[in-house]
Amino acid sequence: MLHANEGKIVIEVLAQLDAHCVRGIALTPTQGLARGTEVEDTGGPLKAPVGKGILSRMFDVFGNAIDRQAAPTDVQWRTVHRAPPPLARRSTKSEIFETGIKVIDVLVPLERGGKAGLFGGAGVGKTVLLAEMIHNMIGHQEGISIFCGIGERCREGEELYRDMKEAGVLQNMVMVFGQMNEPPGSRFRVGHAALTMAEYFRDDEHRDVLLLIDNIFRFIQAGMEVSGLMGQMPSRLGYQPTMGTELSRLEERIANTDAGAITSIQAVYVPADDLTDPAAVHTFSHLSASIVLSRKRASEGLYPAIDLLQSSSKMTTPGIVGERHYLLAQEIRKTLAQYEDLKDVIAMLGLEQLSADDRKVVARARRLERFLTQPFFATEQFSGIKGKLVNLKDSLDGCERILRDEFKDYPESALYMIGAIDEAKKNAPPDKPVAKAESGAKPEAKADPKTAADAKPKAKPEAQTKSESKPEAQAEPKPKPEVEHAADAHAS
Repeated sequence: MLHANEGKIVIEVLAQLDAHCVRGIALTPTQGLARGTEVEDTGGPLKAPVGKGILSRMFDVFGNAIDRQAAPTDVQWRTVHRAPPPLARRSTKSEIFETGIKVIDVLVPLERGGKAGLFGGAGVGKTVLLAEMIHNMIGHQEGISIFCGIGERCREGEELYRDMKEAGVLQNMVMVFGQMNEPPGSRFRVGHAALTMAEYFRDDEHRDVLLLIDNIFRFIQAGMEVSGLMGQMPSRLGYQPTMGTELSRLEERIANTDAGAITSIQAVYVPADDLTDPAAVHTFSHLSASIVLSRKRASEGLYPAIDLLQSSSKMTTPGIVGERHYLLAQEIRKTLAQYEDLKDVIAMLGLEQLSADDRKVVARARRLERFLTQPFFATEQFSGIKGKLVNLKDSLDGCERILRDEFKDYPESALYMIGAIDEAKKNAPPDKPVAKAESGAKPEAKADPKTAADAKPKAKPEAQTKSESKPEAQAEPKPKPEVEHAADAHAS
């Protein structure tokens, strides 16, 4: 590390060209730096604070407190450049990490100690989904939570800090920010600083850590800017040629060991909603669960706007989630895939042209789509709907009952934005049970011939009155167009 202008400018050396010349990347704005300016060699690398004193605090990439409080005491300083844990120390136990969000727990279960990615373009709900996971999991999470903001909006960081303080969970949380108004060098290193703090709690305190990163694409983008400043030749679509190596250095440090686990949930911005973008492709390979957000579902009001067919998880195997959960997830995907195939036929010919079996599939799929929506605690102030937390058992039971056609007589709207499936019965129209009672009374009416005979003459006058009223109803509109037409003709 080099300091200039009395420590106001910080430069990290990336390459030594010869005995008198180095090439570095600025971690602070470089206003005031000129040729011939004296620089001071600190003799050490970039360091981050670790220890119990950093809990409930907010830091920048240098470990400076940015929450308007005094600098933390009782902390150690460790280099941000650390090697990933060796294979001999890694744990191979697979365990489900419940989030309380139905669609994720059923179709894309997360791994405790694994890495999950939230993929989506601009404005489809990545940060909202991340905030909801923080709300649902920090209350039940006994370990430490670390939030790392890389190249995102300063406003979101301030809102998150305030929300966590109001929720009373700040005492077990650390926040590190290198936001979009900071130089690329700062954004490029802030992820490593957050990981250094997470590794301290995992290895020294032997505690589980939940690491939330928003946004991993901004880390790659900062690396691309640094690469250009370093004079490297860009590769496909302008990305740096060392993107895979740089991403691996960050991702491989997130691991389970015999001491504890670091579970990571990362938001990944997808440029132009193109999942074949090199940044998205390289990130996919490091994750145990990929949650893809769909702009089409967001436009239909189906939140969380998760693409149910493109999202996947390596945890959905019978040996990990259990036989029942695995078979249910496969049946849900099969039903939704059949509905997706039938959408073109419905658009061209209409629902009536489908076979009876296909119409049942469509009804199940549409009800499943609406049941898998959920009101969020993070959006209560905008939607006016109270947030819901649903455990895995209730989520599986609800999907199973829909697939058994238990809710075929209920309108689709009754399943929209609810928690457990039993709430649909409260949302159903009040005339549903009455209609069932009338239909149940029909056999009794048929069994009594007298009442049937009495009912027939009563029905006839009603039919007659209807037939008499029909010509009157038809006769009324006839003079209207004639009068209007005549008036128009007279006016002309």
